[in-house]
Amino acid sequence: MADILILAETEGDDIVDATLEALTAARSLDGDLHVLLCGDAVDEDAAAEKLGAYGADTVHVAEHDLLNVFGTEAWGQALALAIEELTPDVVVASGTSKGNEILAIAAARLDLPFVANCISLPSELADDTDVELTRVQWGGSLLEDATLSSDTRIVSVGHHAVEAESADGPAADVQTMPVEIDELYARTQVVGREMAEAGVTLATAPIVFGGGRAVGSVEAFAPLEECAELMGGRVGCSRAVTNNGWRPHRDQVGQTGTRIAPELYVASGISGAIQHWVGAMASKKILAINTDAEANMVVKADYFVEGDLHTVIPAVAEEIKRRKS
Repeated sequence: MADILILAETEGDDIVDATLEALTAARSLDGDLHVLLCGDAVDEDAAAEKLGAYGADTVHVAEHDLLNVFGTEAWGQALALAIEELTPDVVVASGTSKGNEILAIAAARLDLPFVANCISLPSELADDTDVELTRVQWGGSLLEDATLSSDTRIVSVGHHAVEAESADGPAADVQTMPVEIDELYARTQVVGREMAEAGVTLATAPIVFGGGRAVGSVEAFAPLEECAELMGGRVGCSRAVTNNGWRPHRDQVGQTGTRIAPELYVASGISGAIQHWVGAMASKKILAINTDAEANMVVKADYFVEGDLHTVIPAVAEEIKRRKS
């Protein structure tokens, strides 16, 4: 039986859902699941409950003042030290920007190979030094088969490639792990944070109403905003919309924007260029509203309404209000 070490990614005082995706993927391996939690921002008991529910056996809390706020170099060094101390066979994180960067730093410090953004974790990863892995490349437009040969296998699971599923496990055991980290690594830290808005975010919204160039203006997004508010969702957009200054970059869905995984993505007037599709393809269902029946987003969608979004979206809003009344 192998030992698997999963990096816990945190946001403020909570563990992000991406970590639960990594834990779910790691459960496919035959081994004990250890989780590395950096710093004391997250309550240990709460972490043990949450991570244990998703299959973690042990939570190792790396203790150092530099780890209490996020910094890629310090966290990467903490992971490298944890790998040296715990000697896991497999090291896993979610393929978010943070997860991939921390794994890359740890791998570089230990002179180990690292395979990023795998679509799954084959069972052979836990017992073979040579294992075939399939990973996402070119922003999701290409799948690459790679062979990993190393006694310590470091991999990340593509964000949203695996859906987080609870294992209803008991609280994990908690062990503290004091680590020595050079003060030099404090040069890259998050020293301040501004909350742009409260409530559901684009990345976590259960339903997203997206608009493309065909929306036409800032004001024309009002019906999409109304639908999103009625359904407890968020408004997203294509890159063309942000380029025109109609929406802020944080609303952009795509390879260079936010990757979403809602229950439903309503794509209105969006052609579906590959860069946008990369950000939307993890959606459970997609409804496309477009006048072009051959648009890439329409071809890939689960449902399609052929029509002018300026007619369809207000009608949808009125129907939602009627059913709610």
